[in-house]
Amino acid sequence: MENQKTLFDKIWDAHIVKEVPGERHVLYIDRHFIHEVTSPQAFAGLVERGLPLYRKEKIIATADHNIPTKNQHLPITEPLSRKQVDTLTQNCLNFDIPLYGMGHDKQGIVHVIGPEQGITKPGMTIVCGDSHTSTHGAFGSIAFGIGTSQVEQVMASQSLILDKPKTMRITVDGQLGDGVTAKDVILYIISKLTTSGGTGYFVEYAGEAIRSLSMEARMTICNMSIEMGARGGMIAPDDITYTYINGREHAPSEEVWDEAIAYWSTLYSDEGAQFDKEYQYQAEEIPPMITFGTNPGMGIPINAKVPELKDDKALNYMGLKSGEYLVGKKVQHVFIGSCTNARIEDLREVANFVKGKHRAADIKVMIVPGSKAVESQARAEGLDKVFVSAGFELRSPGCSACLGMNEDKIPSGEYCVSTSNRNFEGRQGQGARTLLASPLTAAATAIYGKIVDVRKYLN
Repeated sequence: MENQKTLFDKIWDAHIVKEVPGERHVLYIDRHFIHEVTSPQAFAGLVERGLPLYRKEKIIATADHNIPTKNQHLPITEPLSRKQVDTLTQNCLNFDIPLYGMGHDKQGIVHVIGPEQGITKPGMTIVCGDSHTSTHGAFGSIAFGIGTSQVEQVMASQSLILDKPKTMRITVDGQLGDGVTAKDVILYIISKLTTSGGTGYFVEYAGEAIRSLSMEARMTICNMSIEMGARGGMIAPDDITYTYINGREHAPSEEVWDEAIAYWSTLYSDEGAQFDKEYQYQAEEIPPMITFGTNPGMGIPINAKVPELKDDKALNYMGLKSGEYLVGKKVQHVFIGSCTNARIEDLREVANFVKGKHRAADIKVMIVPGSKAVESQARAEGLDKVFVSAGFELRSPGCSACLGMNEDKIPSGEYCVSTSNRNFEGRQGQGARTLLASPLTAAATAIYGKIVDVRKYLN
């Protein structure tokens, strides 16, 4: 039937303000997150043109990319980072925008604080000047990153002029094996589809294995949709979604809760709805994954050999050879953090594995919570004591070594098993060699000082 719609179509169509020539739409934006890196030019543009914020109550700001993760009570020493954070603070004062800045008990990575505060809800359109805005799609929302000129456009009009993306559905059925996490699922999918396989599409994840995941695990999957070139990723909301949102600060109040659930319950792809492209995978076939190269599509099962590449540039940068195994390879650093894997469940999983153990003597381990709320929760549960006992360093929240725009960098030529989302050349510091993996694989690497198949070390 013609009126059968995908989840994406339902939300997109409900937000069309008007159609414009060239089959483009003016799309209304429900929520706009901003941070210190992509907002200064947008604010300057408004001032230059004498424009007010169209709907300032739709904007939430935080500092995350540039901030240090040690001694956050002291002034930022790095000049550019300090200037960007100071500029955000001043702009939020000038325009009367709520800012979860350094020292604020709600400060954190933008894609961690939105969900944990209940700001992110099903059926919304959500944007931020940050590619990993796709994280919020885990709630059944259309969430995507935008450029700085678009940040200004949303500030001035609460709308964007956009081409409607094509739709893709990726179904993962079955049950995940021991030691296999959401991070492994998304690394597996990207290894199959490549970093351009999702270009031009908005992806809906479906299937038994996806529905079985917690909200935090779903966020990890949607977070990395951008790494296969997709505009964003989303998962239809269900009881797991509603339970997560209920009672959070910005969640619908008791008086309108039933009304909210009634609407959210309509947010699914109708049976028979047509997608432009579909893929199916079996959860039982997904192993723990790790990357070997310089883009997130260069992923392999943890116990597989590094494949042959037509161009050896990535392997030369990584100091690897085709045909060698990564298992047993010594690494110097482990980074557990980023908007992909720095939520409380990630920290619990790591603590559970390392309890009673100690890191290898020649490895440095940095754990950076995704927000002050995550940090507080970790301390309340005693996870900080587990980490300290294991020889791990627990820091304050921020994007940290995910992208090295701050002081947390990996030295040139050294290896880091990282729970972040990108392994580009120089991403974690000039010459740094990044191997993307799950928090569980990262924890095991930290304990044994080398890459291991975590399945062999589970109780």
